[in-house]
Amino acid sequence: MAKVVIIGCGGVGTVAAHKCAQHPEVFSSIVIASRTLSKCQKLAEEIGKEYVSADSVDADHLDQVVALLRRHNPDLVINLALPYQDLTIMEACLQCGVNYLDTANYEPRDVAHFEYSWQWAFAERFEKAGLTAILGCGFDPGVSGVFTAYAAKHHFSRMDTLDIVDCNAGDHGKAFATNFNPEINIREITQNGRYYSEGNWVVTKPLEYHRSLNYPNIGPRESYLLYHEELESLVKNFPSIKRARFWMTFGQEYLTHLRVIQNIGMARIDEVEYNGTKIVPLQFLKAVLPDPQDLGSNYHGETSIGCRIAGLDKEGKPTTYYIYNNCSHEAAYRETGMQAVSYTTGVPAMVGAMMFLTGKWNLKGVRNVEEFNPDPFLEQLAKDGLPWHTVVDGDLEMD
Repeated sequence: MAKVVIIGCGGVGTVAAHKCAQHPEVFSSIVIASRTLSKCQKLAEEIGKEYVSADSVDADHLDQVVALLRRHNPDLVINLALPYQDLTIMEACLQCGVNYLDTANYEPRDVAHFEYSWQWAFAERFEKAGLTAILGCGFDPGVSGVFTAYAAKHHFSRMDTLDIVDCNAGDHGKAFATNFNPEINIREITQNGRYYSEGNWVVTKPLEYHRSLNYPNIGPRESYLLYHEELESLVKNFPSIKRARFWMTFGQEYLTHLRVIQNIGMARIDEVEYNGTKIVPLQFLKAVLPDPQDLGSNYHGETSIGCRIAGLDKEGKPTTYYIYNNCSHEAAYRETGMQAVSYTTGVPAMVGAMMFLTGKWNLKGVRNVEEFNPDPFLEQLAKDGLPWHTVVDGDLEMD
């Protein structure tokens, strides 16, 4: 029986709150907090459980986060706010003696740069305080790391190559929309790509490399090489990996809209002056695009996310291993009112929190998910709506 504070009330926060509320034997008290109190109150009312309540916080401000945690004295903070706010929330947790979990690494607000160094720098302080900070516990990052750890534990004696593949084959009926916060989404995919090869990071132009990959129950989809933060921790924690890459699918209409947005300057993250007021074009764009939380009702199709790994099996023979989940947008909406992209991030956040609060994940310090035992996590993940499947010695479609 434990108390959690969920910071963030977007699509992922909504899913996580619903899923935590389904397990009162673990989450005996749940506080949902964000800038907009009314939004949190509405979600708490929709869930309709006496142990779910609402509060407000502006997580840009350390003093407000500290005050929130001192009001509620939780066992764990589930941080589903903006990645700009990760360091502030981690600092507040240290000041208040509270454990921490998030789903995405810290990003500076004024530059699109993705790496774990800022959060890993907290490791000694969390360990000395006897606290745990679990980083990147969504799907990717998150389940992708747990999948890799499971493969290493049960199938491989040595992993040589890792390709994380992420396909959204859904259709929301909009001309252009992003599946999570547009400001974060567009920053991510318009940056240079990067992959790991033989001990070095190879930089590529945005969306420069792509190939058609087949996804279970979906078929072929054009998949583009991006940089994703879990690659950094996975090659650190599994040093036998010689090459690690991340691929994501995009439709041509989406890419056409994205090119126009970039070409007219609406993807800029620096300030411009308009009628005497300073605005950030990408933040303005976020305000006029469809809210990702409103996409679920008309979303059809499914996602497919997994890890394609090659190496040597436990007997030292060459082998391939594909471990993946497919998630239905319609099923996710029926359960939580959100689409599958939010669902596949919010459910693992709840499961990771459950692992920690029940003592199944009990390492101190700042940890990435692949450092913990993958078995109980994946067992619970399947029970909570995200079943997973494996293909052994199949064609990974990778060279």
